[in-house]
Amino acid sequence: MYRFLITTSKGLEQLLQQEIQHLLPEIETRNRPGQVVFEAELADAYRLCLWSRLANRVLLQLRSGKGETGDELYDLANKVNWSSHFSADQSFSIDFVGTSRAINNTQFGAMKIKDAIVDHFKDLFDTRPNVEKQFPDLKFHGRLNKEGFGIYLDLSGGSLHQRRYRERAGRAPIKENLAFAVLMRSGWVDAIRNGDESSAEIPVFDPMCGSGTILIEAAQYAAKIAPGLHRHQWGFSHWKGHDIPLWFSLLDEAKVGQITPSMRFLGTDIDAHVIEIAKDNANIADVGDFIQFEVADATQQPNTFEKAGYIVSNVPYGERLGELTELLPMFKSWGGHLKQAFPEWHLSLLTSDRDMLRQLRLMAGKEYQFINGNIECQLVNFHLDEKNCHIADKEQDNHSDFANRLRKNISKLKKWLKTANTDCYRVYDADLPEYNVAIDVYGDWVVVQEYAAPKNIPKHKTISRLQDILIAIPDIMQIEPSQLVLKTRQVQKGKAQYQKLDKSSDELIVHENGAKFAVNLHDYLDTGLFLDHRDVRQKVRQMSKDKRVLNLFAYTGSVSVFAALGGAKSVTTVDMSNTYLNWAKRNLALNGIKGAYQYPLVRKDCLTWIRECEQQFDLIFVDPPSFSNSKNMQGSWDVQRDHAGFLRLVRMRLAPGGTIIFSNNLRQFKLDPDLQDSLGLRITDISAESIPFDFKRNQKIHHCWVMQDDA
Repeated sequence: MYRFLITTSKGLEQLLQQEIQHLLPEIETRNRPGQVVFEAELADAYRLCLWSRLANRVLLQLRSGKGETGDELYDLANKVNWSSHFSADQSFSIDFVGTSRAINNTQFGAMKIKDAIVDHFKDLFDTRPNVEKQFPDLKFHGRLNKEGFGIYLDLSGGSLHQRRYRERAGRAPIKENLAFAVLMRSGWVDAIRNGDESSAEIPVFDPMCGSGTILIEAAQYAAKIAPGLHRHQWGFSHWKGHDIPLWFSLLDEAKVGQITPSMRFLGTDIDAHVIEIAKDNANIADVGDFIQFEVADATQQPNTFEKAGYIVSNVPYGERLGELTELLPMFKSWGGHLKQAFPEWHLSLLTSDRDMLRQLRLMAGKEYQFINGNIECQLVNFHLDEKNCHIADKEQDNHSDFANRLRKNISKLKKWLKTANTDCYRVYDADLPEYNVAIDVYGDWVVVQEYAAPKNIPKHKTISRLQDILIAIPDIMQIEPSQLVLKTRQVQKGKAQYQKLDKSSDELIVHENGAKFAVNLHDYLDTGLFLDHRDVRQKVRQMSKDKRVLNLFAYTGSVSVFAALGGAKSVTTVDMSNTYLNWAKRNLALNGIKGAYQYPLVRKDCLTWIRECEQQFDLIFVDPPSFSNSKNMQGSWDVQRDHAGFLRLVRMRLAPGGTIIFSNNLRQFKLDPDLQDSLGLRITDISAESIPFDFKRNQKIHHCWVMQDDA
């Protein structure tokens, strides 16, 4: 009799214990997080290596004992008769798990066991085996927990979840042992294992099958194909204790016991490429003849089964914000289709975004927590019974207070849009506090910016409201979901305000008052064009004729474009971001504005540049960020703290009779009351008149002052 430790993914230990009790009914087991332990014969361990669909490793205990120091670990390892397990001309590797105050890293623990092995062979044979990390003949494991040390031989050799049939995988593949765990938790395994004769025909359908793992695991189980049959190398292959006749007898028994399953397996996916991968994987796993794979849209797939069964799937989730806008309406449509086409079916869906499944409008049954790789997931079970199939879709999507307000806003804008001469504008700006988003139109695209919710609002409510928004917009605004972009707006500090959100690099050309601008709706938090400054830009245009214009904190140069179009003698554009200056250069070129001498672009911190500048300008536009501590700056910038001192420097560069236009977006900003005297300029607050019609609902969207030298 040996003592064995069987490992699995966390969350699967109870299922693994059930499986072991089914495969080895005479064995008493106990589980702990991520593992099951028991005492049995070698044949039982071989049977688990061959047949377990849930285990990761089968470890044979060589020694265990109390202790937590390196010396105690060495002494324990020194008691193992290593030469009875392998020879000096063989290679080995050691994995170690666990730490203590004395053993503070796993490499140190592995080294202590290695030293004991090497000393054993040197003492007996005056030679030593080699340590080989990649492809050793034998693998040993050391483990440290509150009970002490354990030293093990890895009989499996590599993780058993790797079945060797999946040569290629789709996006976000599910691990093989987790796929079978999902089938167990769905109820299908128990249904065909414990039911009557008709239960043997219960079908399995995966409508978003990807590379086919769930269906392959189901078909192999139904066909009684041992999951370990495709493995040719085992941890015991070079072990001195390996019982070769016993192992081959178990292999022969497994091959003879295979059957042709009587139930139907169907997998569909909208991606033809992954369907081909699934077919190849199924053929390698010897179940290609049992599974039907088709290219199909899950939201339209008809029910071609003779009896109700189990729909089991690892469904897609919005890994990036942009994908969410397309998945939400898809899940809503799919929920309606499931109710109509698959009554009385059982539905089990694995997802890392539980809230996404709420769009199915189904009442869930049991839910289970799993980990797929390093991603936390939930398996949610539904029964499409009469009650569930009669749960109507919520009417609030397109008839809620939000939807009604959005329609009302769009209606109000129609008359203004006829004369606005722009195809980019705001249609909604947190008008209703519970729907805390801003919605902007850019040509044929719509951008939704989600403001960070107050901490007192439960997360699930915030998510639910956002999903309702994203579902309502395509219908109300007559766009495809793929033309809807979602961003989350929070306070941006330091480098965060310049970091990319995505890597799509898609640019869109929009129009405003006869000018063209390149905007990027995906890659950055801001799109490249501040829509609330539309009227301010026209004021600059009107004031620029024959003027020397300076644009500080220029961003993507939209003000510079209008200054040039307004007939400015020269336009100097200053910003510390190379990305934004290149963007400004493209915007100038789009409008036929060229000439490095007349329209210079300067990459420098505006605070440093204005101190060093010796030029004079007739019109200076200043629109600084609320806060910045970029590495390109000397120190940090806070608009409330620093604006007065900075404007005094700007004043020194203002020509007689010149004008400064100062703007910022800090909601609680207060202009320094001493500026009127210290600058010697006539200061006029034009905030109210500078806010465009589509932003009038938010009078604090920005502040703006004209500072005029009357000399």
